This record gives sequence, C-alpha cells and structure tokens, in this order.
Amino acid sequence: MDVRQLAVLRELGDRGSVTAVAEALFITPSAVSQQLAALQRGVGVPLTRRQGRRLVLTDAGEALAAAAADVAAALSRAEGAVEDFLADPGGLVRVAAFSSAGAAFFPALVRVAAAGGPGVECAERDVAQSAFPALCAEHDVVLAHRLDHSPPWPRTVTVTRLLHEPLDVALPAEHPLAHRSEVTAEEVSREPWVAVHEGFPLLAPLEAIATTSGRSLTMAHRVNELSVVAALVAAGAGVALMPRHTAPAAPGLVLRPLRDLALARHVDALVRPERALRRTVAAVLAALVREAEALTGDGAPAR
Repeated sequence: MDVRQLAVLRELGDRGSVTAVAEALFITPSAVSQQLAALQRGVGVPLTRRQGRRLVLTDAGEALAAAAADVAAALSRAEGAVEDFLADPGGLVRVAAFSSAGAAFFPALVRVAAAGGPGVECAERDVAQSAFPALCAEHDVVLAHRLDHSPPWPRTVTVTRLLHEPLDVALPAEHPLAHRSEVTAEEVSREPWVAVHEGFPLLAPLEAIATTSGRSLTMAHRVNELSVVAALVAAGAGVALMPRHTAPAAPGLVLRPLRDLALARHVDALVRPERALRRTVAAVLAALVREAEALTGDGAPAR
C-alpha cells in the first residue's frame, strides 16, 4: 500500500468529501479519486460507498483509515528521531477550543508559554460534536466536548481526558428556586430556556429534562456563547444549562444541580497520533491536565 493513498483515505474519513480532501492536500478531486481507486484495487473489500452525493467510508475503510493513522504515527516517530538528533525545538503548538473551554484553558497555556514553555497559537472553534475530530487536521490540539453516553471519539485521534463536568441549571439570583440546593426537572420545565442552536451537544440534555418532566420546554432564546447566556439568565430572560467548572462568572447568576437527572459532559483534548509524539504537544497536553485539576480542585480531572 502506498502511504499517500492511505493518507487520502484517512483525510476522506476526517473531512467527509472528496472536494474537502482535494483542498486540504492541494490536489484535484480527480487525483483524490485516482488515489482511492488505486488503493481499492489492492484491497479485497470495498473501502468507500455512496451516501447521497457524498462518498463515505465503509467499516473496512474506517478500519484501514485507523491503520493509516498508525502508519503516520510510525513515520512521525522516525521524523522525531531525526529532530532529536538535530535538537529541533519544535516550534509553535496550534490549539483550538470551543468557547467556554478556551476561556478556561487558554490563559493557562499563555502563562506556560511566557514562563519558557512551548509557544501556542489559540483559536476559538465552536462546532457540532461530530465535527471536532476533523479540526485535528488544522490544529495540533483540539479541545472538544461530548455528552455522557454519546459515541466515543474516532480511533483516528488520541484522546486526553480533561474534565467530566456536571451540567447545572443556571438561575437568576432572585429566582424563587435559587435558594434551593437542588432543583427538579419538573420545576425547571415550566421556565423559559436560553438554549443552544440545533445540532450542538447541549441540546440533548434539554430533551432529557423535557422527557423526565413530561413537558415540552419553551426555547425563548438560542445562544451558543456561554457568556451571553449568563448575561441573559442574570437579566431574567430565562434559565439555562451551564457546565459547573467552566461556566463564566456572572453577577446575579447561581448554578443548581438537578436532583433527578445526572447530566454531564466530557471535555477532552484530541490530537492526531503523530502529533502527540512531538515534545511541544506533549508539554501542552500536560499543562492542560494540570489546569483541569486546578479547575476541579480535587486532582482528578476525568472519570
């Protein structure tokens, strides 16, 4: 098998279309198709299939794409040996994060860089849960979140667990429920909600609240940025779900756990396997783990 053909297959799995692969690799869509066809000729089972207008990987294609990641990691180890020999400092580490994770973790990375650690280039990327792994093609480290019981991250990325973060109900400080230590799904189901847009992870827990209470929720506002959500809740526009450890500080806002629902999300650092071997990337991951431990205050960032 040709390494370039394996790379094209892996990129198709990550990026989801022949056009996107062509743009990423600076080749034509026709060249992408030719590489995939050449790879297919050497394999006894179909690697791709049509899904509407899109070309997607079969189960066998996904398995081979995961193996392609191992091949890339092996090549990176060889390159790393040369870099060590030449004392290559490694350069900048590009880190992407969704908004609340960026607010929680980016300052710590900047402080580490100022203290002589790896330099970082920070980018805010708020995408649907399924789109986070593809960001690893453009960034060295991607801070991503997924809900409990949601599908695991694909085998094409390595995962460093940072937080297992409960989701609480954010209430205005003067709200009648704010004096309670816990609230129930039935109690908060009667309130107007500040919810995320369709397709984003924090929408599913709201559906769980509606199911548990037996009542449809009123989605009064659609906002993804948590600092804006916090301001709206504090102003009395409604209630919202907020992550316990990375919620923005806001006067006039309180967080209360749900007594009858255990809602939580995982905050993870995703890295392509070959990039995880770089010393600078490993140092950034270690800094992220330390900051996660500081956020939880218990030295146990993930479960």
